[in-house]
Amino acid sequence: MHVQFFATYREIAGCKSCEIPVQQDVLALLKELSERWPKFRIVLMNEDETDASDYIAIMVNGRYIEHLDGVATKLAECDEIALIPSIAGG
Repeated sequence: MHVQFFATYREIAGCKSCEIPVQQDVLALLKELSERWPKFRIVLMNEDETDASDYIAIMVNGRYIEHLDGVATKLAECDEIALIPSIAGG
């Protein structure tokens, strides 16, 4: 599956996008990314690693996971995932 990184996530991954072997669901994908790039662990998931962080927008095939099944959203080989950090301004 194809994963796109935006803003500061590109800095952590060191690339704009990558191919990842298909994962069962979004939560499994977040855990896989955290294994590959340990800095993702604190920005992608909550403390107990049971849900996505409140500070990330995750899209699967152009749809926010909040409108699907959240982190339980099933994934397929052909899916396009976008990881977008929340941006605060003042």
